[in-house]
Amino acid sequence: MTTPQSVAPRFTLPTAVARLDELRMRGTLAGDAAGEGRLERAELLELLALGEAVARKAAQGRLLTVRAAREAGASWSQIGAALGTSGRAAREAYAARRPGTPEAHGGPSARRPGDGPRQD
Repeated sequence: MTTPQSVAPRFTLPTAVARLDELRMRGTLAGDAAGEGRLERAELLELLALGEAVARKAAQGRLLTVRAAREAGASWSQIGAALGTSGRAAREAYAARRPGTPEAHGGPSARRPGDGPRQD
């Protein structure tokens, strides 16, 4: 079965994006009235799984970059501006996330007892 977990190890972010783009272009350009050139079911499922894998890889990279920016002294306002949002929204979205956890992939933030106060 084609899943994000099954395709992610086979691709780096750039190669996953290239394959995603290749399939999308073929799907967009193909498809005459007789159905010639349309993507097969397996390719459509691969396209879906690749889209999710790319989104997850990008979210993980964004999280790591936000953490690095904070460690380098960037304020939440600066990070928010770079992300096209407010500093408060950026802080709420990223302050409690840890790489490799479900919340790092867009799930709910999970602050734990003992994490200490949020810093701006």
